[in-house]
Parts: sequence; structure tokens; C-alpha cells
Amino acid sequence: MKKCSKSAHHSLTELNITPLLDLAFVLLVIFIITTIPPVNDLDLKLPSAAKRLKDPPRKANYITVQADGRLYLNKQAVATAEDLVQTLVNLRMDDPDLNIIVRGDSQTKYKQIRAVLDVCQRANVPKVDLATEPANGR
Repeated sequence: MKKCSKSAHHSLTELNITPLLDLAFVLLVIFIITTIPPVNDLDLKLPSAAKRLKDPPRKANYITVQADGRLYLNKQAVATAEDLVQTLVNLRMDDPDLNIIVRGDSQTKYKQIRAVLDVCQRANVPKVDLATEPANGR
């Protein structure tokens, strides 16, 4: 003779933990709320921050390469690439974060632009950009 039916035995082995989890979450929320320290319980006079003016943006220097190969640095003609190197080194001594923008005529050969980029590299100019214009119709 059986003492327990199969269905009664099966229901006794399962444990429903949903109410236990609900109780745990409620206790956790109560614990969090009661242990938060009050922030404004002391009267403090905090120091004020001084306003600092932003540094003015650095002036960009332009190297212009015309179609015939003439070079200009900030609208002043440069005779040779060696003069340009020396001028860039002097500018870099004044401003270690020197910014150069290379502008070339649309008819300029890439070889001339590449020579200017090589000059900037020899002068250790940290920032060199190429100026372009957007295409028509866009």
C-alpha cells in the first residue's frame, strides 16, 4: 500500500522561491534607503571656481603653391624650398604646436604639393592639412 500518491509526492519536492525573492528585494530596498547618508547635514562654504578665459584659437599658417611652382608662406613669397624649411623651423621654435595648411592651385602638379609636404616633414611641423573646396553641385 502506498503512503503518498505520486502527484502529492511530486508537489512536495518543488519549492516556490518567488515569495522569497520578493521579500529579499523589499529588504534590499529598505536597507539601501536607510543607509544612505544625508549629504547636506553639515554647513560648508565651498570655494568658488575662478572663470578662466579660453585660449584664442591658434592662427593657421598657409603655404600656397601656384601652378607655376611659386611658393608663398602667409602671402609672402618664398624663394626656395630650403628658405621655406628655415622659415618653418623658426616658426616652430615660436610655436611648438605649429599648424600649416597647404593650398594648391587646381592646376598645380602633385609633385609640387608633395615637395611642400616633404619640406613640412623635414621641419618637424606637427599639423599639416590640405585645403580643398567642395565639388560643384553638392
